[in-house]
Amino acid sequence: MRVLLVEDEARVARFVARGLREQAYAVDVAADGEEALYNASVNAYDVIILDLTLPKVDGLRVCRELRASGVGTPVLMLTARDTVEDRITGLDTGADDYLTKPFAFGELLARLRALLRRGSEVRPEVITVADLSIDTRAQRVTRAGRAVSLTAKEYALLEYLARNAERVVGRPELAEHVWDETYDPFTNLIEVYIGRVRRKIDEPPASPLIHTRRGIGYVLSADADGDAERDDVD
Repeated sequence: MRVLLVEDEARVARFVARGLREQAYAVDVAADGEEALYNASVNAYDVIILDLTLPKVDGLRVCRELRASGVGTPVLMLTARDTVEDRITGLDTGADDYLTKPFAFGELLARLRALLRRGSEVRPEVITVADLSIDTRAQRVTRAGRAVSLTAKEYALLEYLARNAERVVGRPELAEHVWDETYDPFTNLIEVYIGRVRRKIDEPPASPLIHTRRGIGYVLSADADGDAERDDVD
């Protein structure tokens, strides 16, 4: 999942971004409201963490402009203001949730998970595809009851494919939701990670779950219909 973190306090931004990356989120950081509006206009985010007090354009105006431009991405607003009136104002401008500083990082994660579960359909905490099970809260993966050890980025890639199981996901979409703004589209990084994840979850004698559709993308499915080619690039 890709997150836009809008925070002008460098220390807080580093702390939150580091913690989120350790939890397999891809994170872009904006230090002011103008940068936040630009990033949100050119990138697809799964959730936005938005500080209320920002240089150039404050958080309330950022939220208001995002909604006015049709951006429906869930927004978690951060602020040191904790009065009921402040919370009402933030929610009325289009924020989906409100977290008061200082906050426990565990609560921030829980609120993000809650926001990500909302939408047109409920996102389950445990995703199952054939005998593959992904516990998105604990970030625990098993295949036929066998624990599968994944790095944070490998997990993020697999979870995104699992949330879109039975649908072909192209490289641009994977880059938008699993990697951050530092991703270089001219590299074979996605193929490398697909190969690594595939070797871990499709280890024989298990039947393949990750299939390549030549020239289109990848699909996670128990149905073997698809190209047999593999992306085992190291």
